[in-house]
Amino acid sequence: MSDTPTPKPGKVIVPAAELRTLAAAVLEKAGLSPEHARTTADVFVWAAQRGVDSHGIARVPAYVELLAKGVANAKPDLTFESTTPAAAVLDADRAPGPVALTAAAEEAVRRARTTGIASVGVRRTVHTGAIGYYVSKIAEQGLVGIGFVAGMPNMGYTGVKGAAVATSPIAIAVPAREHAPLLLDMATATIALGKIRQARANGTQLPEGAAATEDGTPTTDPEQAVMPLPLGGAKGSGMSLAFELLTSVLVGAPIFSAFHSDDPQGRKHRQNALLIALDPAAFGDPDAFAAAVDTTLGTLKQLPVAEGAAGVFYPGERSAALAESRADEGVPVAPKVWRELREGAEKLGVALPEIAGA
Repeated sequence: MSDTPTPKPGKVIVPAAELRTLAAAVLEKAGLSPEHARTTADVFVWAAQRGVDSHGIARVPAYVELLAKGVANAKPDLTFESTTPAAAVLDADRAPGPVALTAAAEEAVRRARTTGIASVGVRRTVHTGAIGYYVSKIAEQGLVGIGFVAGMPNMGYTGVKGAAVATSPIAIAVPAREHAPLLLDMATATIALGKIRQARANGTQLPEGAAATEDGTPTTDPEQAVMPLPLGGAKGSGMSLAFELLTSVLVGAPIFSAFHSDDPQGRKHRQNALLIALDPAAFGDPDAFAAAVDTTLGTLKQLPVAEGAAGVFYPGERSAALAESRADEGVPVAPKVWRELREGAEKLGVALPEIAGA
């Protein structure tokens, strides 16, 4: 008898380890080295376990396509440049984001152990994936992780007609001892592009102020919506522009200005990032810091619960609990995603695991 849980209707339940192995095998067949394939699969499964389906296992077929078209470089030459111990720039040579940003996170931690705080900019990568993964890897080492990403303009900007800036995310991970780490991972958009597509497929109205037509007119009609609007209006669009300066411009690879120029190359897909690692030991007793983080989170959890609220939660708490549950019970994969993954695997000659309900 199989130990695999009975899948919920419409979902295929896949053990996390098997999903990771399958994704890595497909990505390796698509051209990545075994190490880079495992790293990329790790990021996808991490997101899937936390319920971030937009950056989860559904990305595998998309990355296979990026590699096949040469948009992503399967054999990148990752090069670090540095003129000071506390900072470096990684030229990713169009490596997949998980490959580049994992290397950047490791380098930031290594430098921060010596300098107290260190930053690594990433230039010329392709789709960074779930940025929360990289700052979480920094937090696993007992350091605070901070990350910014800038990408291709696909979101409105207050006062501008049409798409102007990117839905650039920020992520912050703070380690704790008794609690799961705090993990703030958010885009500067009110709604994800995937949510717009989902609403269109389901025929449901979009929230007020969440999306706009091609010329920037706000709409709740998913059939008319083509881009998200910034979170908090001018606040979200201003943050996105700031992240472009902190990443793309800082590492000498502007995206925004090139995108809005007459140069056709300006619209070639690429992303840039900045990861920062901060060592609490540089500011005092790291054990005392971890204990104070626990006290702060515990204090929040003990505050009175508002009427109708399910509870009081801090950023990353529920996704960490979901990840723990799915590590035991398996990861639900949408039928369409499983079909695409299966077809891609068969095309590349990768054997599929035996999964109940698949």
